[in-house]
Amino acid sequence: MNERATGKVKNKPRSLFEKVWDQHVVLAREQGPSLLYIDRHLIHEGSFHAFNQLRERGLAIRNVKQIFGIADHYVPTTSRQAAGSATPEIEEMIVRFDQNMRWSGVPHFGLSDPNQGIVHVIGPEQGISLPGSTIVCSDSHTSTHGALGAIAFGIGQSESMHVMSTQTLWQTKPKSMQVVIDGKPGPGVSGKDIILHIISRLGSDGAVSYAIEYTGTTIAQLEIDDRFTMCNMTIEAGARFGIIAPDERVFEYLKDRPYAPKGEQWEDAVASWRALPSDAGAHFDRTLHIDASEIAPTVTWGTSPDAALPINGRVPDPSLLTDNNARQSAQAALQYMGLTPGTLLTDIAIDRIFIGSCTNSRLADLICAAEVLKGKKTVIPGIVVPGSMQVKRAAEALGLDKTFIDAGLEWREPGCSMCVGVNGDLAQTGERVASTSNRNFVGRQGPGVRTHLVSPAMAAAAALTGHLTDVRTLV
Repeated sequence: MNERATGKVKNKPRSLFEKVWDQHVVLAREQGPSLLYIDRHLIHEGSFHAFNQLRERGLAIRNVKQIFGIADHYVPTTSRQAAGSATPEIEEMIVRFDQNMRWSGVPHFGLSDPNQGIVHVIGPEQGISLPGSTIVCSDSHTSTHGALGAIAFGIGQSESMHVMSTQTLWQTKPKSMQVVIDGKPGPGVSGKDIILHIISRLGSDGAVSYAIEYTGTTIAQLEIDDRFTMCNMTIEAGARFGIIAPDERVFEYLKDRPYAPKGEQWEDAVASWRALPSDAGAHFDRTLHIDASEIAPTVTWGTSPDAALPINGRVPDPSLLTDNNARQSAQAALQYMGLTPGTLLTDIAIDRIFIGSCTNSRLADLICAAEVLKGKKTVIPGIVVPGSMQVKRAAEALGLDKTFIDAGLEWREPGCSMCVGVNGDLAQTGERVASTSNRNFVGRQGPGVRTHLVSPAMAAAAALTGHLTDVRTLV
Protein backbone atom coordinates (compact mmCIF):
# COMPACT_ATOMS: atom_id res chain seq x y z
CA MET A 1 0.00 0.00 0.00
CA ASN A 2 1.54 3.33 -1.02
CA GLU A 3 1.68 6.34 1.26
CA ARG A 4 -0.75 8.36 -0.84
CA ALA A 5 -3.35 5.59 -0.74
CA THR A 6 -3.22 5.25 3.04
CA GLY A 7 -3.04 8.97 3.66
CA LYS A 8 0.26 8.44 5.45
CA VAL A 9 3.08 10.90 4.91
CA LYS A 10 6.61 9.71 5.60
CA ASN A 11 7.91 10.83 9.03
CA LYS A 12 4.62 12.56 9.86
CA PRO A 13 3.76 12.06 13.57
CA ARG A 14 0.89 9.64 13.91
CA SER A 15 -1.49 8.74 16.69
CA LEU A 16 -1.91 5.25 18.09
CA PHE A 17 -5.20 4.89 16.22
CA GLU A 18 -3.63 5.98 12.92
CA LYS A 19 -0.78 3.50 13.27
CA VAL A 20 -3.08 0.55 13.83
CA TRP A 21 -5.47 1.72 11.10
CA ASP A 22 -2.66 2.16 8.53
CA GLN A 23 -1.31 -1.32 9.26
CA HIS A 24 -4.67 -2.86 8.38
CA VAL A 25 -5.68 -0.98 5.22
CA VAL A 26 -6.07 -3.46 2.36
CA LEU A 27 -7.60 -0.99 -0.08
CA ALA A 28 -8.11 2.74 0.28
CA ARG A 29 -10.32 4.98 -1.82
CA GLU A 30 -9.78 8.68 -2.47
CA GLN A 31 -13.13 9.25 -0.76
CA GLY A 32 -15.30 7.05 1.38
CA PRO A 33 -14.49 3.90 3.35
CA SER A 34 -11.33 1.81 3.33
CA LEU A 35 -11.18 -1.96 3.27
CA LEU A 36 -9.64 -3.10 6.55
CA TYR A 37 -8.16 -6.48 7.41
CA ILE A 38 -9.77 -7.89 10.57
CA ASP A 39 -7.57 -9.85 12.96
CA ARG A 40 -10.19 -11.10 15.40
CA HIS A 41 -13.91 -11.65 14.99
CA LEU A 42 -15.89 -12.45 18.14
CA ILE A 43 -19.40 -13.86 17.81
CA HIS A 44 -22.15 -14.79 20.29
CA GLU A 45 -25.56 -16.48 20.27
CA GLY A 46 -27.16 -13.80 18.09
CA SER A 47 -24.81 -14.76 15.27
CA PHE A 48 -27.31 -17.22 13.79
CA HIS A 49 -28.45 -14.40 11.47
CA ALA A 50 -24.93 -14.17 9.97
CA PHE A 51 -24.69 -17.96 9.66
CA ASN A 52 -28.05 -18.07 7.89
CA GLN A 53 -26.73 -15.49 5.41
CA LEU A 54 -23.57 -17.55 4.86
CA ARG A 55 -25.59 -20.64 4.04
CA GLU A 56 -28.02 -18.76 1.80
CA ARG A 57 -25.15 -17.40 -0.27
CA GLY A 58 -23.20 -20.63 -0.32
CA LEU A 59 -20.21 -18.99 1.40
CA ALA A 60 -17.59 -20.54 3.64
CA ILE A 61 -15.67 -19.09 6.57
CA ARG A 62 -12.33 -17.81 5.34
CA ASN A 63 -10.25 -18.42 8.47
CA VAL A 64 -11.78 -20.21 11.44
CA LYS A 65 -8.66 -19.58 13.52
CA GLN A 66 -9.42 -15.85 13.63
CA ILE A 67 -13.02 -16.23 14.75
CA PHE A 68 -14.11 -17.10 18.29
CA GLY A 69 -17.58 -17.93 19.54
CA ILE A 70 -18.72 -17.03 23.04
CA ALA A 71 -22.09 -17.82 24.62
CA ASP A 72 -22.92 -14.91 26.94
CA HIS A 73 -25.86 -12.63 26.11
CA TYR A 74 -28.73 -15.08 26.50
CA VAL A 75 -27.23 -17.70 28.81
CA PRO A 76 -28.79 -18.41 32.21
CA THR A 77 -26.79 -17.40 35.27
CA THR A 78 -28.48 -19.91 37.58
CA SER A 79 -27.52 -22.93 35.47
CA ARG A 80 -24.87 -24.19 33.07
CA GLN A 81 -27.43 -25.94 30.89
CA ALA A 82 -29.34 -24.48 27.94
CA ALA A 83 -32.43 -26.10 29.47
CA GLY A 84 -32.16 -23.56 32.28
CA SER A 85 -32.81 -20.68 29.86
CA ALA A 86 -35.55 -18.13 30.47
CA THR A 87 -37.68 -19.31 27.52
CA PRO A 88 -37.79 -22.20 25.03
CA GLU A 89 -36.86 -19.72 22.29
CA ILE A 90 -33.69 -18.73 24.13
CA GLU A 91 -32.82 -22.35 24.79
CA GLU A 92 -33.15 -23.02 21.06
CA MET A 93 -30.87 -20.05 20.29
CA ILE A 94 -28.13 -21.38 22.58
CA VAL A 95 -28.44 -24.88 21.11
CA ARG A 96 -28.29 -23.43 17.58
CA PHE A 97 -25.18 -21.48 18.52
CA ASP A 98 -23.40 -24.72 19.48
CA GLN A 99 -24.59 -26.32 16.24
CA ASN A 100 -23.25 -23.43 14.16
CA MET A 101 -19.92 -23.62 15.94
CA ARG A 102 -19.61 -27.34 15.20
CA TRP A 103 -20.71 -26.83 11.58
CA SER A 104 -18.14 -24.09 10.98
CA GLY A 105 -15.28 -25.46 13.07
CA VAL A 106 -14.97 -22.12 14.88
CA PRO A 107 -13.34 -22.44 18.32
CA HIS A 108 -15.88 -21.48 20.92
CA PHE A 109 -16.65 -21.16 24.61
CA GLY A 110 -20.06 -22.70 25.23
CA LEU A 111 -21.94 -23.07 28.49
CA SER A 112 -20.06 -26.24 29.42
CA ASP A 113 -16.62 -24.76 28.70
CA PRO A 114 -14.51 -24.15 31.85
CA ASN A 115 -13.44 -20.80 30.36
CA GLN A 116 -16.88 -19.54 29.29
CA GLY A 117 -17.77 -15.95 30.10
CA ILE A 118 -18.75 -12.57 28.72
CA VAL A 119 -17.16 -11.96 25.33
CA HIS A 120 -15.49 -8.69 26.37
CA VAL A 121 -14.03 -10.33 29.46
CA ILE A 122 -12.67 -13.55 28.01
CA GLY A 123 -11.30 -12.00 24.81
CA PRO A 124 -8.53 -10.22 26.74
CA GLU A 125 -8.44 -12.90 29.43
CA GLN A 126 -7.59 -15.60 26.88
CA GLY A 127 -5.11 -13.44 24.98
CA ILE A 128 -7.39 -13.45 21.94
CA SER A 129 -7.40 -9.64 22.02
CA LEU A 130 -3.96 -8.17 21.41
CA PRO A 131 -2.37 -4.72 20.97
CA GLY A 132 -2.21 -3.39 17.44
CA SER A 133 -5.00 -5.64 16.21
CA THR A 134 -8.41 -5.01 14.70
CA ILE A 135 -11.26 -6.67 16.59
CA VAL A 136 -14.96 -6.79 15.74
CA CYS A 137 -18.01 -8.27 17.42
CA SER A 138 -21.75 -7.89 16.91
CA ASP A 139 -22.01 -5.99 20.19
CA SER A 140 -21.66 -2.25 20.65
CA HIS A 141 -19.36 -2.50 23.67
CA THR A 142 -16.58 -4.15 21.67
CA SER A 143 -14.68 -0.91 22.25
CA THR A 144 -13.68 -2.56 25.57
CA HIS A 145 -10.74 -4.31 23.87
CA GLY A 146 -9.27 -0.93 22.91
CA ALA A 147 -7.83 -0.83 26.43
CA LEU A 148 -5.07 -3.11 25.13
CA GLY A 149 -4.19 -0.81 22.23
CA ALA A 150 -6.49 -2.35 19.61
CA ILE A 151 -9.01 -0.89 17.19
CA ALA A 152 -12.15 -2.65 18.43
CA PHE A 153 -15.71 -1.88 17.42
CA GLY A 154 -19.19 -3.30 17.13
CA ILE A 155 -20.73 -4.46 13.86
CA GLY A 156 -24.08 -5.73 12.57
CA GLN A 157 -24.97 -9.23 11.43
CA SER A 158 -24.51 -8.51 7.71
CA GLU A 159 -21.08 -7.09 8.47
CA SER A 160 -20.37 -10.15 10.58
CA MET A 161 -21.16 -12.37 7.60
CA HIS A 162 -18.81 -10.24 5.45
CA VAL A 163 -15.96 -10.64 7.94
CA MET A 164 -16.53 -14.38 8.27
CA SER A 165 -16.36 -14.87 4.52
CA THR A 166 -13.60 -12.35 3.62
CA GLN A 167 -11.72 -11.48 6.85
CA THR A 168 -12.15 -7.83 5.83
CA LEU A 169 -14.62 -4.99 6.37
CA TRP A 170 -15.27 -1.61 4.76
CA GLN A 171 -14.93 1.21 7.30
CA THR A 172 -14.78 4.99 7.20
CA LYS A 173 -11.87 6.41 9.16
CA PRO A 174 -13.17 8.50 12.08
CA LYS A 175 -11.90 11.82 13.35
CA SER A 176 -9.64 11.70 16.40
CA MET A 177 -10.18 12.97 19.93
CA GLN A 178 -7.65 12.94 22.73
CA VAL A 179 -8.93 12.87 26.30
CA VAL A 180 -6.05 13.77 28.60
CA ILE A 181 -6.64 12.75 32.22
CA ASP A 182 -4.08 13.94 34.75
CA GLY A 183 -3.96 13.89 38.54
CA LYS A 184 -4.56 11.32 41.23
CA PRO A 185 -8.12 10.05 41.67
CA GLY A 186 -9.45 10.47 45.19
CA PRO A 187 -10.66 7.70 47.52
CA GLY A 188 -13.60 5.71 46.18
CA VAL A 189 -13.05 6.87 42.60
CA SER A 190 -12.68 4.12 40.00
CA GLY A 191 -12.51 3.88 36.23
CA LYS A 192 -16.33 3.76 36.21
CA ASP A 193 -16.54 7.12 37.96
CA ILE A 194 -13.96 8.64 35.61
CA ILE A 195 -15.73 7.51 32.45
CA LEU A 196 -19.17 8.58 33.74
CA HIS A 197 -17.67 12.00 34.45
CA ILE A 198 -16.20 12.19 30.94
CA ILE A 199 -19.49 11.14 29.32
CA SER A 200 -21.33 13.80 31.33
CA ARG A 201 -18.86 16.36 29.98
CA LEU A 202 -19.10 15.23 26.35
CA GLY A 203 -22.80 14.36 26.22
CA SER A 204 -24.35 11.25 24.70
CA ASP A 205 -23.54 12.43 21.16
CA GLY A 206 -20.47 14.54 21.87
CA ALA A 207 -18.05 12.03 20.34
CA VAL A 208 -20.07 10.90 17.31
CA SER A 209 -17.71 10.20 14.36
CA TYR A 210 -14.65 10.24 16.66
CA ALA A 211 -12.19 7.67 17.93
CA ILE A 212 -11.15 8.58 21.47
CA GLU A 213 -7.65 7.97 22.80
CA TYR A 214 -7.26 8.23 26.57
CA THR A 215 -3.89 9.54 27.74
CA GLY A 216 -2.34 11.30 30.73
CA THR A 217 -0.74 10.51 34.05
CA THR A 218 -3.97 9.07 35.45
CA ILE A 219 -4.24 6.53 32.65
CA ALA A 220 -0.59 5.55 33.03
CA GLN A 221 -1.27 4.57 36.67
CA LEU A 222 -4.70 3.06 36.08
CA GLU A 223 -5.13 -0.68 36.49
CA ILE A 224 -6.00 -2.72 33.40
CA ASP A 225 -9.49 -3.59 34.63
CA ASP A 226 -10.32 0.10 35.03
CA ARG A 227 -9.01 0.76 31.52
CA PHE A 228 -11.38 -1.90 30.19
CA THR A 229 -14.26 -0.14 31.95
CA MET A 230 -13.38 3.21 30.42
CA CYS A 231 -13.01 1.92 26.86
CA ASN A 232 -16.17 -0.16 27.30
CA MET A 233 -18.32 2.90 27.98
CA THR A 234 -16.70 5.13 25.37
CA ILE A 235 -19.58 4.43 23.01
CA GLU A 236 -22.00 6.03 25.49
CA ALA A 237 -20.57 9.38 24.38
CA GLY A 238 -21.29 8.51 20.74
CA ALA A 239 -17.86 7.20 19.70
CA ARG A 240 -17.40 3.70 18.25
CA PHE A 241 -13.78 3.45 19.32
CA GLY A 242 -11.95 3.92 22.61
CA ILE A 243 -8.25 3.17 22.76
CA ILE A 244 -5.34 3.32 25.21
CA ALA A 245 -1.69 2.84 24.32
CA PRO A 246 -0.22 -0.50 25.41
CA ASP A 247 2.41 -0.31 28.13
CA GLU A 248 4.23 -2.58 30.58
CA ARG A 249 1.02 -3.22 32.51
CA VAL A 250 -0.58 -4.52 29.32
CA PHE A 251 2.41 -6.69 28.42
CA GLU A 252 2.45 -8.19 31.91
CA TYR A 253 -1.31 -8.78 31.73
CA LEU A 254 -1.09 -10.62 28.38
CA LYS A 255 2.06 -12.68 28.89
CA ASP A 256 1.37 -16.44 28.92
CA ARG A 257 -2.33 -16.05 28.11
CA PRO A 258 -3.54 -19.10 26.13
CA TYR A 259 -3.85 -17.37 22.72
CA ALA A 260 -1.05 -14.81 23.19
CA PRO A 261 2.21 -15.27 21.24
CA LYS A 262 4.82 -17.49 22.85
CA GLY A 263 8.63 -17.59 22.94
CA GLU A 264 10.38 -15.59 20.24
CA GLN A 265 7.03 -14.60 18.77
CA TRP A 266 6.17 -12.98 22.10
CA GLU A 267 9.41 -10.97 22.12
CA ASP A 268 8.83 -9.87 18.54
CA ALA A 269 5.24 -8.92 19.32
CA VAL A 270 6.19 -6.82 22.35
CA ALA A 271 8.88 -5.06 20.32
CA SER A 272 6.27 -4.08 17.71
CA TRP A 273 3.75 -3.07 20.37
CA ARG A 274 6.24 -0.69 21.96
CA ALA A 275 6.15 1.36 18.74
CA LEU A 276 2.37 1.84 18.87
CA PRO A 277 1.92 4.79 21.29
CA SER A 278 1.09 8.12 19.67
CA ASP A 279 4.07 10.12 18.43
CA ALA A 280 4.83 13.51 19.93
CA GLY A 281 3.04 16.07 17.82
CA ALA A 282 0.44 13.62 16.50
CA HIS A 283 -2.67 15.40 15.26
CA PHE A 284 -5.98 15.20 17.10
CA ASP A 285 -9.10 16.92 15.83
CA ARG A 286 -10.21 17.65 19.38
CA THR A 287 -8.68 17.52 22.85
CA LEU A 288 -10.39 17.41 26.23
CA HIS A 289 -8.50 17.83 29.52
CA ILE A 290 -9.74 16.23 32.74
CA ASP A 291 -8.39 16.67 36.29
CA ALA A 292 -8.93 13.32 37.99
CA SER A 293 -8.49 14.81 41.44
CA GLU A 294 -11.74 16.75 40.96
CA ILE A 295 -13.83 13.63 40.22
CA ALA A 296 -16.05 12.24 42.99
CA PRO A 297 -17.89 8.89 43.01
CA THR A 298 -20.46 9.40 40.29
CA VAL A 299 -24.01 8.19 39.68
CA THR A 300 -26.58 8.64 36.92
CA TRP A 301 -29.97 10.20 37.63
CA GLY A 302 -31.68 9.99 34.21
CA THR A 303 -32.16 7.61 31.30
CA SER A 304 -28.87 8.17 29.49
CA PRO A 305 -25.32 7.58 30.76
CA ASP A 306 -24.48 11.27 30.27
CA ALA A 307 -27.06 12.18 32.92
CA ALA A 308 -24.46 11.72 35.64
CA LEU A 309 -23.46 13.76 38.68
CA PRO A 310 -21.19 13.49 41.74
CA ILE A 311 -22.90 11.54 44.49
CA ASN A 312 -23.02 14.65 46.68
CA GLY A 313 -25.13 16.46 44.05
CA ARG A 314 -28.86 16.98 43.63
CA VAL A 315 -31.34 15.96 40.93
CA PRO A 316 -31.17 18.80 38.39
CA ASP A 317 -34.04 21.15 37.56
CA PRO A 318 -34.99 20.91 33.85
CA SER A 319 -36.61 24.35 33.97
CA LEU A 320 -33.15 25.90 34.26
CA LEU A 321 -32.11 24.51 30.86
CA THR A 322 -32.28 27.03 28.02
CA ASP A 323 -32.29 24.48 25.19
CA ASN A 324 -35.86 23.33 24.58
CA ASN A 325 -34.93 19.82 23.43
CA ALA A 326 -32.61 19.30 26.39
CA ARG A 327 -35.30 20.57 28.77
CA GLN A 328 -37.96 18.24 27.38
CA SER A 329 -35.55 15.30 27.45
CA ALA A 330 -34.65 15.98 31.10
CA GLN A 331 -38.32 16.33 32.06
CA ALA A 332 -39.16 13.00 30.41
CA ALA A 333 -36.22 11.35 32.16
CA LEU A 334 -37.29 12.61 35.58
CA GLN A 335 -40.85 11.50 34.97
CA TYR A 336 -39.72 7.98 34.07
CA MET A 337 -37.25 7.86 36.95
CA GLY A 338 -39.83 9.17 39.42
CA LEU A 339 -37.53 11.89 40.71
CA THR A 340 -38.10 15.45 41.91
CA PRO A 341 -35.70 18.30 41.04
CA GLY A 342 -33.51 19.32 43.96
CA THR A 343 -33.57 15.91 45.65
CA LEU A 344 -30.24 14.90 47.13
CA LEU A 345 -28.89 11.94 45.20
CA THR A 346 -28.10 10.27 48.52
CA ASP A 347 -31.82 10.43 49.41
CA ILE A 348 -32.84 8.23 46.47
CA ALA A 349 -34.01 4.82 47.72
CA ILE A 350 -32.79 1.70 45.91
CA ASP A 351 -34.72 -1.60 45.67
CA ARG A 352 -31.96 -3.94 44.48
CA ILE A 353 -28.43 -3.95 43.11
CA PHE A 354 -26.62 -5.65 40.25
CA ILE A 355 -22.86 -6.18 40.14
CA GLY A 356 -21.72 -7.58 36.81
CA SER A 357 -21.71 -6.96 33.00
CA CYS A 358 -18.85 -6.51 30.54
CA THR A 359 -18.26 -3.14 32.23
CA ASN A 360 -17.65 -4.22 35.82
CA SER A 361 -17.45 -7.99 36.35
CA ARG A 362 -13.70 -8.55 36.49
CA LEU A 363 -11.80 -9.68 39.56
CA ALA A 364 -10.71 -6.17 40.58
CA ASP A 365 -14.36 -5.03 40.42
CA LEU A 366 -15.49 -7.88 42.67
CA ILE A 367 -12.67 -7.20 45.12
CA CYS A 368 -13.70 -3.54 45.42
CA ALA A 369 -17.32 -4.49 46.12
CA ALA A 370 -16.36 -7.20 48.60
CA GLU A 371 -14.17 -4.79 50.57
CA VAL A 372 -17.22 -2.62 51.18
CA LEU A 373 -19.47 -5.55 52.10
CA LYS A 374 -17.15 -7.68 54.21
CA GLY A 375 -18.63 -8.44 57.62
CA LYS A 376 -21.82 -6.48 56.91
CA LYS A 377 -25.41 -7.28 55.94
CA THR A 378 -27.32 -5.80 53.02
CA VAL A 379 -30.80 -4.37 53.47
CA ILE A 380 -31.91 -4.93 49.88
CA PRO A 381 -31.45 -7.91 47.51
CA GLY A 382 -29.03 -8.15 44.63
CA ILE A 383 -27.02 -10.46 42.42
CA VAL A 384 -23.30 -10.64 41.72
CA VAL A 385 -22.36 -12.14 38.36
CA PRO A 386 -18.67 -12.74 37.57
CA GLY A 387 -17.52 -11.99 34.03
CA SER A 388 -16.07 -15.42 33.33
CA MET A 389 -15.52 -18.84 34.81
CA GLN A 390 -11.90 -17.86 35.33
CA VAL A 391 -12.95 -14.76 37.28
CA LYS A 392 -15.42 -16.90 39.24
CA ARG A 393 -12.72 -19.40 40.24
CA ALA A 394 -10.29 -16.64 41.21
CA ALA A 395 -12.96 -14.86 43.27
CA GLU A 396 -13.91 -18.05 45.06
CA ALA A 397 -10.25 -18.79 45.80
CA LEU A 398 -10.16 -15.42 47.59
CA GLY A 399 -13.40 -16.13 49.44
CA LEU A 400 -15.28 -13.32 47.72
CA ASP A 401 -18.26 -15.54 47.01
CA LYS A 402 -18.63 -16.17 50.74
CA THR A 403 -18.43 -12.42 51.43
CA PHE A 404 -21.25 -11.73 48.96
CA ILE A 405 -23.43 -14.60 50.15
CA ASP A 406 -22.90 -13.81 53.84
CA ALA A 407 -23.85 -10.20 53.13
CA GLY A 408 -27.15 -11.37 51.63
CA LEU A 409 -26.47 -11.28 47.88
CA GLU A 410 -26.75 -14.02 45.26
CA TRP A 411 -23.58 -15.40 43.66
CA ARG A 412 -24.31 -16.46 40.08
CA GLU A 413 -22.70 -18.09 37.03
CA PRO A 414 -21.05 -15.95 34.30
CA GLY A 415 -23.16 -14.18 31.67
CA CYS A 416 -24.44 -10.77 30.63
CA SER A 417 -27.28 -11.13 33.14
CA MET A 418 -29.13 -7.97 34.22
CA CYS A 419 -27.13 -5.67 31.98
CA VAL A 420 -29.64 -6.35 29.23
CA GLY A 421 -33.04 -7.88 29.80
CA VAL A 422 -32.91 -10.74 27.29
CA ASN A 423 -31.90 -13.67 29.50
CA GLY A 424 -34.47 -13.72 32.30
CA ASP A 425 -32.45 -11.69 34.81
CA LEU A 426 -34.78 -8.73 35.34
CA ALA A 427 -35.86 -6.36 38.07
CA GLN A 428 -39.54 -5.92 38.89
CA THR A 429 -41.60 -3.20 37.23
CA GLY A 430 -41.16 0.08 39.08
CA GLU A 431 -38.09 -1.04 40.99
CA ARG A 432 -35.01 1.15 41.24
CA VAL A 433 -31.66 -0.59 40.64
CA ALA A 434 -28.10 0.49 41.42
CA SER A 435 -26.28 -1.24 38.58
CA THR A 436 -22.65 -1.58 37.52
CA SER A 437 -23.71 -2.06 33.89
CA ASN A 438 -23.26 0.43 31.06
CA ARG A 439 -26.72 1.66 30.10
CA ASN A 440 -29.63 3.13 32.01
CA PHE A 441 -32.02 3.33 29.06
CA VAL A 442 -35.78 3.12 29.54
CA GLY A 443 -36.71 -0.53 30.13
CA ARG A 444 -33.13 -1.77 29.79
CA GLN A 445 -33.36 -3.97 32.91
CA GLY A 446 -37.06 -4.72 32.60
CA PRO A 447 -40.32 -2.87 31.86
CA GLY A 448 -40.58 0.24 34.00
CA VAL A 449 -37.31 -0.49 35.81
CA ARG A 450 -35.31 2.57 36.87
CA THR A 451 -31.55 2.16 36.60
CA HIS A 452 -28.79 4.16 38.27
CA LEU A 453 -25.30 3.43 36.92
CA VAL A 454 -22.62 3.17 39.59
CA SER A 455 -19.26 1.57 40.31
CA PRO A 456 -19.03 -1.82 42.09
CA ALA A 457 -18.09 -0.12 45.35
CA MET A 458 -21.03 2.27 45.06
CA ALA A 459 -23.41 -0.61 44.30
CA ALA A 460 -22.19 -2.37 47.43
CA ALA A 461 -22.70 0.81 49.45
CA ALA A 462 -26.28 1.11 48.20
CA ALA A 463 -26.92 -2.52 49.15
CA LEU A 464 -25.89 -1.81 52.73
CA THR A 465 -27.99 1.33 53.16
CA GLY A 466 -30.94 0.92 50.81
CA HIS A 467 -30.25 4.22 49.06
CA LEU A 468 -27.62 5.80 46.85
CA THR A 469 -24.68 6.31 49.17
CA ASP A 470 -21.27 7.94 49.00
CA VAL A 471 -19.00 4.92 49.49
CA ARG A 472 -16.40 7.23 51.03
CA THR A 473 -18.59 7.46 54.13
CA LEU A 474 -18.46 3.69 54.61
CA VAL A 475 -14.82 2.88 53.93
